Amino acid sequence: MGEFKVHRVRFFNYVPSGIRCVAYNNQSNRLAVSRTDGTVEIYNLSANYFQEKFFPGHESRATEALCWAKGQRLFSGGLNGEIIEYDLQALNIKYAMDAFGGPIWSMAVSPCGSQLLVGCEDGSVKLFQITPDKIQFERNFDRQKSRILSLSWHPSGTHIAAGSIDYISVFDVKSGSAVHKMLVDRQYMGVSKRKCIIWGVAFLSDGTVISVDSAGKVQFWDSATGTLVKNHLIANADVQSIAVSDQEDSFVVGTAEGTVFHFQLVSVTSNSSEKQWVRTKPFQHHTHDVRAVAHSPTALISGGTDTHLVIRPLMEKVEVKNYDAALRKITFPHRRLISCSKKRHLLLFQFAHHLELWRLGSTVATGKNGDTLPLSKDADHLLHLKTKGPENIICSCISPCGSWIAYSTTSRFFLYRLNYEHDNISLQRVSKMPAFLRSALQILFSEDSTKLFVASNQGSLHIIRLLEGSFKHLHTFQPQSGTVESMCLLAVSPDGNWLAASGTSAGVHVYNIKHLKLHCTVPAYNFPVTALAIAPNTNNLVIAHSDQQVFEYSIPDKQYTEWSRTIQKQGFHYLWLQRDTPITHISFHPKRPMHILLHDAYMFCIIDKSLPLPNDKTLLYNPLPPTNESDVIRRRTAHAFKISKIYKPLLFMDLLDERTLVAVERPLDDIIAQLPPPIKKKKFGT
Repeated sequence: MGEFKVHRVRFFNYVPSGIRCVAYNNQSNRLAVSRTDGTVEIYNLSANYFQEKFFPGHESRATEALCWAKGQRLFSGGLNGEIIEYDLQALNIKYAMDAFGGPIWSMAVSPCGSQLLVGCEDGSVKLFQITPDKIQFERNFDRQKSRILSLSWHPSGTHIAAGSIDYISVFDVKSGSAVHKMLVDRQYMGVSKRKCIIWGVAFLSDGTVISVDSAGKVQFWDSATGTLVKNHLIANADVQSIAVSDQEDSFVVGTAEGTVFHFQLVSVTSNSSEKQWVRTKPFQHHTHDVRAVAHSPTALISGGTDTHLVIRPLMEKVEVKNYDAALRKITFPHRRLISCSKKRHLLLFQFAHHLELWRLGSTVATGKNGDTLPLSKDADHLLHLKTKGPENIICSCISPCGSWIAYSTTSRFFLYRLNYEHDNISLQRVSKMPAFLRSALQILFSEDSTKLFVASNQGSLHIIRLLEGSFKHLHTFQPQSGTVESMCLLAVSPDGNWLAASGTSAGVHVYNIKHLKLHCTVPAYNFPVTALAIAPNTNNLVIAHSDQQVFEYSIPDKQYTEWSRTIQKQGFHYLWLQRDTPITHISFHPKRPMHILLHDAYMFCIIDKSLPLPNDKTLLYNPLPPTNESDVIRRRTAHAFKISKIYKPLLFMDLLDERTLVAVERPLDDIIAQLPPPIKKKKFGT
């Protein structure tokens, strides 16, 4: 692997937003997740749970409900009272419509996917018709006394259940009138509570309504008679969410204590056809409130205040016992929030509403391998750049020379020139940015910092020449086909001649910057691209995909390299393919052309193309051989993959120069320390 001096950075004070709601789409096997800052993320469960798309948050958009409709359409409702539909191609908001009922607390799409129900603060339940282009208001149901916090359709589409405060209403969809009103017991652990909030309802085919409430109960109701059938007291705090499987043979609930409970429909006796609901498994994978749950055919999915998205496979439903059967915790976004100026040893950190610029510390001390060296100069916080307005930052970048900073929100693009005088730094904003740069999804500077590449959400790529304090628009590459495909990843060659861009549909286009034309398109692959980079000298494009495959493509020759063909023929080590976090960054050693450097959240790897590939019988995570071993044995055990797991969770790692690395870590304990305290639970002996 070679010896490197490593800057171990732990002052990136990033805290992910908590998860507010999740919605699973069975047709596309995708999961939509909304967070407390209004951000909405789309995870492709078929592509190794990769976060393939995201919509940036907004201060006024506190999302309370999320649902999928027919034709892969995604809707959300929030406390601003607006219904939002998202454009999954252009990655922006298609439109926002006021529901005129105050804050929206719940949403549900009809079983046929053509109607949308919305539950509002004023006690109204509103029915909307989903048209090909928009949604259209149809009518109101009978207004209730208090806010509608949960909604569920009967699978036939003839009735709905609505959870409110202290009672559950069953409506006839045709007439819009309430058929039954079921009063919920306010008793909580033997003590009468003031109010009982119905956080979730689920309407089953046999007419059973399942409710979860703030008194810690899961209750089963007969909707035909409006009577309580069964009661489960499962928590000393709120039960906040419920999700039922498509077969209606199991459901999952999440509590404010951080516990997820699984209920299953099982036979009363071995020979009996009579079945009953039984609580089978509790899972404690969260430290705080579980605000949202989803039930896919093979897994239970949960998320909450502790920011983790947890996927717990149902072992009886998983056919092949491979890494799909492993528990997953997704904490960090699968996109880069950090950029680096190698020349000036600067790091730019991206937060929701501000950027921070830091200069790395330095040392004059020396030591042996593994030593921690004392700093002779501490890291400096040079700049705190706050955005104006309610929109979150989508992307940001600092130039390699450290003289330019660019970032974008949904509606504005910002470019700044930085001037350094000794320890002082001054900032000059470049004014009158063109309108077509608005809403950039990805920003990248050329190696010599003379050009800026901007990928817009309309699928176009803009090239800007940077002048002293100003700019000039050089060219725009328009999207290739009639469909708008957003470019989410960019890579430029060190010589400045080639630009590679990857879209959401897993394709990679390579452009010739000198002649301003499309050079080639890399053959399509089934899994989305997670990282890409162009090697110096050879101009080989290295592409990492969400299924952990890595390809090397020669741009000049327009074909895969010999090394790439060899590795595809032999195949990667099974442990490499079983990693569950995507590669988020690729770089190259300036003096070692055979080395590829890459990392995910839990490992840093150098692939040496000159060494043989490891097979499944070889130790992949090979420890360093003892110093007394002969060179013959050392060469025999050596293979191409050199992996280090010292730094984790690893948000960013790159070479500053040929002997120096910078690693940005974000320990989970530091994040948990900044979250609100969880509900205290009595433990034995305390």
